[in-house]
Amino acid sequence: MKKAIVLVLDGVGIGEMPDAKDYKDEGSNTLSNTAKAVGGMFLPNFQKMGLGNIEHIDGVNSVISSVASWGKLNELSKGKDSTTGHWEMMGIVSSIAMPTFPNGFPEELIKEFSLKCGHVIIGNEVASGTEIIKRLGEEQIRTKGLIVYTSADSVFQIAAHESVVPVQELYRCCEIARKMLVPPNYGVGRVIARPFVGESGEYSRTANRKDFSVSPPAQTLLDKLAEKNISVTGIGKIDDLFNHRNIKSEHTADNFQGMKLLLNKIKKSSGGFIFANFCDFDSKWGHRNDYQGFAEGLKQVDNWLPQLQNSLEKNDLLIITADHGNDPTTPSTDHSREYVPLLVYSAGCKGVSLGTRSTFSDIASTLAEYFHLGKNIFPGTSFLKEVICDI
Repeated sequence: MKKAIVLVLDGVGIGEMPDAKDYKDEGSNTLSNTAKAVGGMFLPNFQKMGLGNIEHIDGVNSVISSVASWGKLNELSKGKDSTTGHWEMMGIVSSIAMPTFPNGFPEELIKEFSLKCGHVIIGNEVASGTEIIKRLGEEQIRTKGLIVYTSADSVFQIAAHESVVPVQELYRCCEIARKMLVPPNYGVGRVIARPFVGESGEYSRTANRKDFSVSPPAQTLLDKLAEKNISVTGIGKIDDLFNHRNIKSEHTADNFQGMKLLLNKIKKSSGGFIFANFCDFDSKWGHRNDYQGFAEGLKQVDNWLPQLQNSLEKNDLLIITADHGNDPTTPSTDHSREYVPLLVYSAGCKGVSLGTRSTFSDIASTLAEYFHLGKNIFPGTSFLKEVICDI
């Protein structure tokens, strides 16, 4: 049975969208600006796939003949967060952006949450996760409270030292917050547990992060695949973003583990859909404005690409894209409203230009056709016939 893989390079945008000014993201171009900042990037395998045909990227040339089809995707939904981006890829266009809290959460909400979970709440501000535990970690340990913070995303993040607030207790509090933060008052996209360990000045977040997401408001491609008993496999944080509905993911510590796991899943797969997210570009480098790390991460994936391509059989479909931008060269440490790259590989098929697509949901429409689920069941237009040479 044939396989389709969607690989999301989290945060790897490719140029500001026309409405970027509405999000204060004018000038953002994650790939091009990162390449310029490091004096050019050598990404020969991405170049062969046609990445340099989409946008000017220092060091990544355009090619006349590519091994993959190339283009870029416009985000039709409002917002620039991971949940909205992944939902749109799977067929849901969000007409209203998930709420954000640039001044922290309302005081009455924080008081009610504190009462229900039984902990003192400190913080309640927009902050970097690594910075806020460094600044408020000692107070959190002393009070046995919870650090609450948010970002430019629709997130309610809760941090606590594992030695004073055990992980299961932190999860319990997150579940309380999740039940509170629902439409119509506070339809927050994700409640995120952020446990940390270490001594004063040397705190570090652990792998026990857990996301508590709002459920998609309509059927997604994942739901349609489940109806047809077509196998769906997740890698990385994918299942969290869909509130675990019709997808289970094996979470990863970093991109390296994601690469290894994806190859293993493909090798063992007898067919179906594999949905993977490599989040280091966003969580480790984009949010910390580490353009050197970002560029090195792209090189690491580039070096691995031939293994990925060689693991695929004829008429298997590989789609590489992103969910939003996160330009590490701008003053902002948050996501950016950008187009995302679209690279589509099928062994033996010649690459063509796919142009600028009107919505991320072109992916859902393409995969719906690929798996014979039906036509016109999602927004967007299938590009399947353009990228598969022997349907």
